[in-house]
Amino acid sequence: QVQLEESGGGLVQAGGSLRLSCAASGSIFWINAMGWYRQVSGKQRELVATMSRSGSTNYGDSVKGRFTISRDNAKNTVYLQMNSLKPEDTAVYMCNVIESRRFYWGQGTQVTVSS
Repeated sequence: QVQLEESGGGLVQAGGSLRLSCAASGSIFWINAMGWYRQVSGKQRELVATMSRSGSTNYGDSVKGRFTISRDNAKNTVYLQMNSLKPEDTAVYMCNVIESRRFYWGQGTQVTVSS
């Protein structure tokens, strides 16, 4: 089983920055992709950023130019640097890992941006 542990969420003022991290542990054979999604209560989950095994990235339109995804393969950890935060970025941010053929999700970390 693969476990994901997220950290770095919190409360920040508009224009500020946060850095989220997600560390994967457990029975990891091959990670095909890692990424971040976010969800506001009552709304569908939204892509934030993903990174494939090859290093290719994909960003949601609303975060392009402000957020940056990165990884440390040796630590099986993915990061999300969030700059120029806006109130509309407020959501639960969830880490996702595709290990072999399986999808894993973290518990989520709350990001709240005040105006």
